[in-house]
Formats: sequence, structure tokens, C-alpha cells
Amino acid sequence: MDTLNAGRRWAALLALSLGGFGLGLTEFVAMGLLPEIARDLVPEAHAASVPDALAKTGWMITIYALGVVTGAPTIAALTARTPRRRLVLGLLTVFVVGTAASALAPTFELVLAARFIAALAHGAYFGAAGQLAAHILGPGNQGRGVSIVIGGLTAANLLGVPLITVLGQSHGWRAAYLAVAAVFAFSLLAVLTTVPEMSAAPGGSPRAELRAFRSPQVWLVALAVGVGTSGFFAVNSYVAPITTHVAGLSENTVPWVLASMGLGMTGGIALGGIAADRDLRRSVLFGFAGLITTVAFFAVAADGPAGLIVGAFLVGAASLFIIPALQSRLIAVAPGAQLMGAAVNQSSLNVANSIGAALGGAVIAAGWGYLASAWLGVALSIAGLLLALLSFRIDARAATLVDASRFEAPAPA
Repeated sequence: MDTLNAGRRWAALLALSLGGFGLGLTEFVAMGLLPEIARDLVPEAHAASVPDALAKTGWMITIYALGVVTGAPTIAALTARTPRRRLVLGLLTVFVVGTAASALAPTFELVLAARFIAALAHGAYFGAAGQLAAHILGPGNQGRGVSIVIGGLTAANLLGVPLITVLGQSHGWRAAYLAVAAVFAFSLLAVLTTVPEMSAAPGGSPRAELRAFRSPQVWLVALAVGVGTSGFFAVNSYVAPITTHVAGLSENTVPWVLASMGLGMTGGIALGGIAADRDLRRSVLFGFAGLITTVAFFAVAADGPAGLIVGAFLVGAASLFIIPALQSRLIAVAPGAQLMGAAVNQSSLNVANSIGAALGGAVIAAGWGYLASAWLGVALSIAGLLLALLSFRIDARAATLVDASRFEAPAPA
């Protein structure tokens, strides 16, 4: 956008990324504070069955993911004609209210309800903010736009989540969520003062956005995202108990493990945005292969301090490298419905979050050990790779048929 000078442009991009930072905090901070939340809200945490209590508390992660799945396509359809800056401001308001309510709710059930409400705006934010960032950067920068906004999420995992985890461990998990609500409030003010308006897509309408679901490829790619990336969440959801019960380290080490994973995420998202703009197909397939390899390494090596730290870094890098490519892929198979394509990507990622947290908790509660969730993650990531290969195979077959019909010799008169 040539109406913005360089300083204003980067201020606007940072404001949008700050919203992603807040989303990284609100989505991932529970993973480092599960023991504290369990002790406060789940009576079973004081009994002998600690794994059962942790698995129940893991529903805070699962219910947030379900809120994203519900809200992302719904908001994308209902706001098809809403200018993107106005939409982003409204979504940030929902985050402030929902996150503050999560901190203040007195019972486990009300906390779950507040987490669900806060999550409704999650997917639409990444879609709308990613569009704004790409618009500010100029044509041909869709992957970079996505990576800048999601880069805030990775920065949260590198710096914010470890610090908020320390705050939650020392002053209670409720203080941690109030701090997250304050981050959202600051992001709201930053977007209000720096980000220029962007109109909705020409011809956009709820019907046009919903039309994306007529494409079998949209469903297939969404399934690949939802199943394939759940391998990451099967690891990430249980980092705290793996650190203390498997590697034998203290709770004070958990923030450092999260910081290592966040450092990997930061590098992964930066490379992933550039790679997605250069070669989308290769980025998706290479990303899934990397996720399978790194989660398997984590499952093998996380019983020792060095393996835990290195494995967390590698899993974080592989998981975020693939995200810009997956979002660009969904937008590509949903022409005329960019916001819906981006929203479906976020819904699928949070289906993955739900699958990873729920199934990971189930295998742990079944007595298979904390690292069983990582081996489950390997299998899920392999399934995602196979689904992605099938999707690209269908594209190639369709292109071959089109070429064949184009050059087919005319029938004799």
C-alpha cells in the first residue's frame, strides 16, 4: 500500500501480529499450567489418580479448540461483507471479554464456557488479520502475510507463554489469564490506531463464502490439516507432565521447555511463509515429513533433559513451518472465498488441537505412559501426509484430463 510510509506499515503489521501473540498466549498457556488448574478446579487432582485429573483438565484445551471450529466458518460467512479492519477490532473485543471471564469464573464448568466463547473469534481473526497483512505487504505475499500474523503466536510460545507460565505458577493461573486479557486490550488499541481499512472482497456474501464447502478438495485438505497436525498437539498438550514425570525435571523447567518449542516455532513460521510463496506443494509435503520425523524423535528422546529440549525445538519448528502452506492451500482450493478458506484452516488446526489433547489424554489415562501421546502423534501425522498426497494427486489427475480434452483431435466431419 503506497499510501503508508514504511514506519506506519510496520507498525500496522506489528499491531496485527500482537493479536496473534495474544492468541498464542490464550491457546497455549493452559498446557504449561495444567497441574495448577487441576489443583484449583478438579477435586480428583488431590487424590491418587493424578493422570485422570490432568486428562479432565485437558478439556480446557479441547473446549477452546471446539469453539474455534464452531466460530471460524460461522463468523467467516456472517462477516463476508464486513471491512476487515472493523472485523478485526470486533474479534479482539471478544477476546478481551472472553479471556477476562475465563480468569474470573468460579467453577470449572463456567471456565469451560468462557473459554468456548473466547475461542469463537480465533479462526476468523487469523483469516481477516492475515488478509490485512497481505494487503499491506502488496500482491504475491499471501504466505508472508499469514506468517507475520501467526508469527505473533510463535513469539508468544518463545517469550510470552514461558513468562505467563511463571506468573501462573507463582501467582495462580487466574492471574495468568488476566495478563492475557490485558495483551488483547493493548492489541485492540494498537490496531485501532495503526491499521488502515480494507474493504471486503468484491462480490463477497455469506452465500459465496459458504459455496466453498461444495468443493470436495476443501473437505479433503481440511481433513489433512485436522488429522495431520494433531501430532503436534498430542505432544504440546502434555509438555508439562512429560517434563516432570518422564524427564524427571522440576516444574520450574517447564517454561524453558516451552521456550525451546517457541524458538523452533519462530524459525519454522519465518521459513514456512517464504517457502509457501515459492512452492506450495513442496512446502506441504516437506512439512508433513518433517513433522512425522520430529515427533518420532521426541517420543524416543524426551525421557532425558537434552532430548526433551532438542525434541521440543524440532517439533515446534516442523509444526509451524507447514502452517502458511496449509492455509494457502485451503485458500487455493476455495476460490472466491478467501476468508472461509483461512477460517477452515484455523478450524481444522483446532480440530487437530482437540484430537491431540483428547486422544493424548486418553492414552495417558489408559496407563500407556505420557510418551504414548507422542507415538499416537506420529501415526496421525502420517495419516495427514497420505491425505495431502491424495489431494495433490486429484489435482494432477484433473489437470491431465483438462490438457487431454484441450488437445484432443476434432471428430471427423
